[in-house]
Amino acid sequence: MFMRSAKTFVPDALRGLIASTDDIAWNPDPGYLTRAQPLPRGQVAIVSGGGSGHEPLHAGFIGAGILTAVCPGLVFTSPNALQIHEASKAVDVGGGVLHIVKNYTGDVMNFGIARELLREDAIDADVVLVDDDVASERADGSGPGRRGTAATVVVEKVCGAAADRGHSLPEVVRIGRRVAESARSMAVALAPCTLPGATESSFDLPAGHMELGIGIHGERGRERVDALPAPELVRRLTDPIIDSLQLVRGDRVIAVVNGLGATHPLELQLLFAELGEYLDQKGIRIERPMVGTFVTALNMAGASITLVRVDDQVLEFWDAPCSAPAWPNSPARTYSAVGPSGSFGPSYTPPSTPRGDESAGPWVADWAQKVLDQEPALTDLDRRAGDGDFGTNMVAALEQLDLTAMRDSYSTSTAFDAISQAYLGHAGGTSGALFGIWFRHFYRAAGNGRFDLAAVTTAARAGLDNITTLGGARPGDKTMVDAIVPAVEALEEAVRSGTKYDTALHQAADAAHAGAESTEAMIANRGRASYVGEAARGVIDPGALVIAWFFECGAGH
Repeated sequence: MFMRSAKTFVPDALRGLIASTDDIAWNPDPGYLTRAQPLPRGQVAIVSGGGSGHEPLHAGFIGAGILTAVCPGLVFTSPNALQIHEASKAVDVGGGVLHIVKNYTGDVMNFGIARELLREDAIDADVVLVDDDVASERADGSGPGRRGTAATVVVEKVCGAAADRGHSLPEVVRIGRRVAESARSMAVALAPCTLPGATESSFDLPAGHMELGIGIHGERGRERVDALPAPELVRRLTDPIIDSLQLVRGDRVIAVVNGLGATHPLELQLLFAELGEYLDQKGIRIERPMVGTFVTALNMAGASITLVRVDDQVLEFWDAPCSAPAWPNSPARTYSAVGPSGSFGPSYTPPSTPRGDESAGPWVADWAQKVLDQEPALTDLDRRAGDGDFGTNMVAALEQLDLTAMRDSYSTSTAFDAISQAYLGHAGGTSGALFGIWFRHFYRAAGNGRFDLAAVTTAARAGLDNITTLGGARPGDKTMVDAIVPAVEALEEAVRSGTKYDTALHQAADAAHAGAESTEAMIANRGRASYVGEAARGVIDPGALVIAWFFECGAGH
C-alpha cells in the first residue's frame, strides 16, 4: 500500500483529494469537507460521512445535486460528534440539515449526539438511516440489524436531488427513508483487505474460496464456499435481496453492481450481465443500471449487489443533474439486455462437405483436444515467460469447435477452415492472428486437391513465411517460429528424398520438438516474453511447444 506513514494515511490522502477537486473545501479543525460553493438560502443541506477506506464514498459525492458536507473518520472508524456538529452548522442555510447515516453503532451514536447539539443551536436536523445489508439481517429482528453499505450512494443521490429541487426537510426525510426501506445489498469477497500499517489481512481466506456476506469494514462473511461461477454467485447474492424486499414479477428496481476496492471493471460488468439476465428471468425490471466502484472496503477484492425498488418520483431524482466527481458523468437511463453469455463474437458453421478417406479431421481434432487438456500447463509457461494469456487464448478458439464432428465427418478443408476461423474470430491477440493464418494456409492447400506430403509441406512453408512477415520473428527469438522452421526444413527434405508421408511427419515432429526445447535456453527477442528478458530463460516457449504437438498428432495419423 502506498503511504508516507500509517498514522497520517487519511490526512495525506485528503490533501490529494482537495488539490484535485474543484467544488470542495477542507476545514481542518475539527475536520470536515464541504462544498466550496454555498447552498442557496433556505435549501436543505445534506451531510454524510463515516470511516475512511470506503472511497469514493463519501467525499467523492460532494457536489451540486448530492452531498453538501462530509465528515471523514479514520480508516473504518466513525467521525466524532464535534466534526459532524461543526460541519452541519457550517452548511446550514436556513433549510435545516439532513444526516444520512450508515447503520453502524459508532456512526449512529455520533451523528445522534451532533443532532442534539444542533438543537441547542436552533438548527433543524433529521436523519435517514441506511440499513441495506441482508447478510446481517436476522429473522427475529435481534442484534444490531442490517449494516449500511452500498445503498448509501442511492439514498444520498435521491435526497440530494430532492433538496436541490427545493423540497423541505420533512419531505426530503420522507423520500430518503422510503428509498432506504426499499434497498437491500449483499457482498462477496475473493480476498480480504489489509489496513494501513497492518501486517495481516482482516481475515484469512484460502485461495479458491469465496466469502459470502462480508462487511465493508473488513468483517468476514456469514458463509465460506468454494469459488463459484458467476451465474451461481449472482444467484446466491441476489436471492436473499429479493426475499428481503419481497420483490415480485413486475417490480422495478435500480440495480447497482459495486466493486469493493480491488476488483477490475471487466469483472463488475460480467457480474452485471449475469444479474440482468437473472432478474429478467424473474420478471423484475431494471429501470436504471449502475456499475462501478462506489463503496469500497479499502483494497478488498470483491463486489456487492444492491437492488432498490423504485417509482417514477425516485427515478426523476435519480436522473437529476449531479456534479460530484465520483458520480458517473453519463449514467445510463435505460437497461438493455445483451443476450446470453457467449453470444458475442463471430460464429462459424462449417459447410457440409463430404469427408474423404484420408481426411485430416482426426489429426486436427486430436491436436485441439491435447491443447485444451494442457491449458493449465500452457498458462503456467506463459505466466513465467510472458503475460499468462496464451492458454486462455488457445481455449477461447478451440472451445468453438465441434471436435466429434471434426473427427467423424469433416473433410480436410473443412477441418482447417473451422480451426482457422476459430482462431481469427475468437482468440484475439498475437496468438489468435498467427495461429489463425497458419491454419489458413493448410485450408488453402487442402482445397487444391489431395492432401498429401507435398500439400502439407507447401502449407507449412507458406504459413511460416506469412508468420515471419507479420510478426518479424526469426529462429532464436524464442517464438513458435523456432519449432516451425526445423519442421518445415524436415518436410522439404522429405519431399526431395521421396520419404513416405508417415515417416516425414514423424521427422517433422521430432524436429519441431527439438526446436521447441531449444527455446528453454533462449532470451526472447519477440513477443511478450521479450519484455521480461532474463526472467524468461529456462522456460520453453508455449507457442513452439503447441506447434510441436501439431506435427506430433499429424504423425499419429
